[in-house]
Amino acid sequence: MPEIAEVARIVHYLRQHLVGKTIKIAKAVEDANVFGKVGTTGPEVAAALTGKKVLAAGSQGKYFWLVLEQPPHPVMHFGMTGWIHIKGDRTAYTNYYKKMKPEEMDAWPPKYWKFQLTTEDPAVEVAFTDPRRFGRVRLVDCAGDSIRQHSPLVENGPDPVVDTDVFTEEYLRGKVHSRHVPIKALILDQTVISGIGNWVGDEVLYHAKLHPEQYCDDFSDEEIKRLYNSIRHVCQFAVDKLGDSDQFPEDWLFHHRWSKGQKGAVGHLPSGEKLAFLTVGGRTSCYVPQVQKKTGRVVPGVKEELMESDQEEPKPKKAAKSKAVKVEDGQPQNTRKRKAEEDEPPAKKSRAAPKKPSTSKVKAVKAEGTVAPDSKAESGRRRSGRLQGKAV
Repeated sequence: MPEIAEVARIVHYLRQHLVGKTIKIAKAVEDANVFGKVGTTGPEVAAALTGKKVLAAGSQGKYFWLVLEQPPHPVMHFGMTGWIHIKGDRTAYTNYYKKMKPEEMDAWPPKYWKFQLTTEDPAVEVAFTDPRRFGRVRLVDCAGDSIRQHSPLVENGPDPVVDTDVFTEEYLRGKVHSRHVPIKALILDQTVISGIGNWVGDEVLYHAKLHPEQYCDDFSDEEIKRLYNSIRHVCQFAVDKLGDSDQFPEDWLFHHRWSKGQKGAVGHLPSGEKLAFLTVGGRTSCYVPQVQKKTGRVVPGVKEELMESDQEEPKPKKAAKSKAVKVEDGQPQNTRKRKAEEDEPPAKKSRAAPKKPSTSKVKAVKAEGTVAPDSKAESGRRRSGRLQGKAV
């Protein structure tokens, strides 16, 4: 989702190409998601733009707008995949979210456009696109200098770059101490701070060395100070570079957080610290456990997931014993073993308990004249003979 830096980039281009010009032609497709969910229609937006001179462009966090010479004024939000394209200028060329194929850069009108406008000479053509249709385009009927005093901007928190008189350390401390939510959830709340999304939030917490799922009301004043300074630094730097990630410092988490689940991904920073991921409330946080230590309570039951490349490799399974018979010296190995055993002298018998002689052995003993009765019947016959002899 485009965040504070990407929105600042688009406002820069609108000021450069559109401000001061009159819109000659405007047209819009009917889209119940992009226009209808905020109370307007595509034709109404087109009518509001046609024939109007653009006096200014502004932003607050993730929202941006055009100030026309008379109301209503268009106030826009990119959602997840929205973008502004200007014909002849590659607004998305260095933007991370909008890396485009060469053939897409020069196509006009761009695919998935929701509204287009063309200015009077010198002609400038502008289009708002949104493939997934989570973006919003609405009309705000008020004086141009009071747009921020109306919905939806009035419900949003201060912009950490634009509203430095409101977004102070004291302001942030008050918000942190008054809530009991994970710190990542707090700084993503647009009613608290405007413009921080998932990647900016992860970058901010990494620089501040704070664990993303620690409850915000457990942080000390020193930790809150680090958080405030980190928000100001990351947001200001990213805005100054117009969201051009190629100009972000190499040690920023930004360059390494996107490859989760990708084949061959490197799961650690250049300095060696491993990356890990947590998912709470459907939002994934990338963080560095060796840097972002827990100093208070955290959300229970959250599972940490390391990047695949840095997980412990499973132990290799033992190779199954081969049933193949080896052949040595022209004979199978097991045959050679049996022959060797046959050639060896017999081993001495151990002193085991004597076994009962078999019938054949008994018969052999009888044949040699040794008394060795082999049945009860035989004993009975001899006993009977002796008794008969005494009687005679």
